[in-house]
Amino acid sequence: AQLVESGGGLVQPGGSLELSCAASGDIDDVDLMGWYRYDPGKERELVATTTKADGANYADAVKGRFTISRDYAKNTVVLQMHNLKPEDTAVYYCSALLRHSGGRHWHRYWGQGTQVTVSS
Repeated sequence: AQLVESGGGLVQPGGSLELSCAASGDIDDVDLMGWYRYDPGKERELVATTTKADGANYADAVKGRFTISRDYAKNTVVLQMHNLKPEDTAVYYCSALLRHSGGRHWHRYWGQGTQVTVSS
C-alpha cells in the first residue's frame, strides 16, 4: 500500500491551502487517516486525524482554522487550511493506519511529505 499526497506550496499569512492524500494498493480497511507536520528544530506533531470511531481530532494550534474531511469509499483525506500563519510552516505528512487483505494486523503508513510555507 502507499499514500500519495498533493497540495501544499507557498502562501501569504492569512491565506488558504488544501492538502489531499489518497491511500491505494492492497487495502482491506483503513482506520485512522490524518496529517502530521514536522519543522526542523521541533518535534513532529499531530495536526488533524480522523478515525471511524471517534471522528475528527485537531491540534489546539489549528482548531477553528483547519478542517479534515475523509471519503471512506475512496480512502482519501483532505485537509483544508485557512488563516494560515508563519508558524504553520512545515513539511506535512499524511498517515494512515490500515489493514491488508486477509490480514489481521494494522500497519502504519506515511506519505512522502509536502512542504507548506507561510511567508510574506
